[in-house]
Amino acid sequence: MFIERGILYSYGTVNFFLDVSRETSRFFEVDMFSTDVLVIGSGVAGLSFALKVATFADVTLVTKKSCVDTATNLAQGGVAAVLSEDDTLEDHVNDTLTSGAGLCHENIVRIVVEEGPERVRELVDFGVRFQKGNAGEEFDLGMEGGHSARRVAHAHDLTGREIERALLAQVYASPRVKVLEDHLAIDLLLESKATGEDLEQDRCLGAYVLNRSTGEVETRQAKATVLCSGGCGKVYLYTTNPDIATGDGIAMAYRAGARVANLEFVQFHPTCFYNHQVKNFLISEAVRGEGGILINAQGQPFMKRYDKRGDLATRDAVARGIDAEMKGSGADCVYLDITHQDADFLQQRFPNIYGTCKKYGVDITREPIPVVPAAHYMCGGVQVDEWGSSSIHNLLAFGETTCSGLHGANRLASNSLLEAVVFAHRGALWLHENWVEITGRPMPIVNDWRVGQACPIEENVLISHNWDQIRRLMWNYVGIVRREKRLQLVERRLAPILAEIREHFHDYLLTPDLVELRNIAIIAELIVRSASLRKESRGLHYIVDYPERDDVHFHKDTVFARKRQEKGVDQC
Repeated sequence: MFIERGILYSYGTVNFFLDVSRETSRFFEVDMFSTDVLVIGSGVAGLSFALKVATFADVTLVTKKSCVDTATNLAQGGVAAVLSEDDTLEDHVNDTLTSGAGLCHENIVRIVVEEGPERVRELVDFGVRFQKGNAGEEFDLGMEGGHSARRVAHAHDLTGREIERALLAQVYASPRVKVLEDHLAIDLLLESKATGEDLEQDRCLGAYVLNRSTGEVETRQAKATVLCSGGCGKVYLYTTNPDIATGDGIAMAYRAGARVANLEFVQFHPTCFYNHQVKNFLISEAVRGEGGILINAQGQPFMKRYDKRGDLATRDAVARGIDAEMKGSGADCVYLDITHQDADFLQQRFPNIYGTCKKYGVDITREPIPVVPAAHYMCGGVQVDEWGSSSIHNLLAFGETTCSGLHGANRLASNSLLEAVVFAHRGALWLHENWVEITGRPMPIVNDWRVGQACPIEENVLISHNWDQIRRLMWNYVGIVRREKRLQLVERRLAPILAEIREHFHDYLLTPDLVELRNIAIIAELIVRSASLRKESRGLHYIVDYPERDDVHFHKDTVFARKRQEKGVDQC
């Protein structure tokens, strides 16, 4: 399925017209900044890519808050890769394909799995201190749901933080990487806008960036631009994601006309710590991998009733099982019990989880952990090829921002960090190979201009009310279990909110909150449209009206491409 020139097609049959009515905006007269490569985002994908590209080009890396405000920094589990003789590449491939429920692109799965071990060892060379095995093995490999072998390299339950630490140290030491914190990307710069030409395939020339410290919009031109801005968990009311996860990269790419795909597949992590004092604290998949058992309020294990794999089923199955158990009993949460394991082992294997739970009154060595599902990972995103290139020239994307074909309809645990490092490496190789051609092409200058008379927002409620409405609508109507009628209702309710946000974006001076609100609204609309198109249940998309998989008609990606805006119209 795809959208082209404003009309939605489903395998050649017109279904309905997609409203791509022009939004308007205004840009500010500011200094022009230029760099070889502009990287948007400071997670594992952005940092590792920047390090490799800095061997032949100057890199400017912008990040919306600080460099450690990333989903990478919160990743607990680890990096899945075949790193022992007890495992095989074919088993990892098969586990990934099984988890992806028929939508993985097998060629991409094989590329990532086969290149994964080398990339993990490269992280060690960068200074990442993975946990070693007790008998002197190179890695202490963990087990997680959906895997048929122990293959998750980890740094206890702080893997993401350790990777971020090591890569940041390398980036700060590189003379060719300039890091700009508190810089929020607004929109991509396009050659068609700069020249007024109607191009068959547009070219990205950089991005408009909001300097949060000064409030100014900066024009940052680049020969190549890379989106590594993470996912969109903040579209939902409850999420394991950091506050920065507002879908910026996906929304910018879509507005620029890039293809985006499979946005109906939002992964809900089954086990988020249920405690009103704690924000977004994840209980790692590895806890179940080490023997944790999900139980209800009566202390009864229940997952075998929902999936024959029980507690080690894939995340989509476990999240639905918990959701059904909670709805059936009316309980606010279920419990994850690992008290049967040795207390010293738990404290050493899960120091962060043990410490955080203990701080808020739960000793995991003595009592079960109250848990609920929460929005966790977007399996769809900007559609890219095997090198991380999007459908727009010189625009690359890696990590959770993308739909690479690896995850299909459901991501296998700990394949996300793996995807990020593999595609960052491949993207750097592609850029190096094509660098002469890219740099030899003339770069048109993007004009900065001001349109209209924008004024400051006087009442923040204009943003906070819409933000809250969108997140509650998405949680209540487009969550773990969906219904066709609910999707129709939420689409109608989102329409006036989207219209109001377009109006605010035109009338008021830009603020970070307004930029992010605009992005989550677009992502919410795309998720709803994607979910409405898939008339089957597959992977993370479970819809009551169509409870079975339809391998005859709906085994393809759901791809959207926004209608190219008219010549001379400002980006919106």
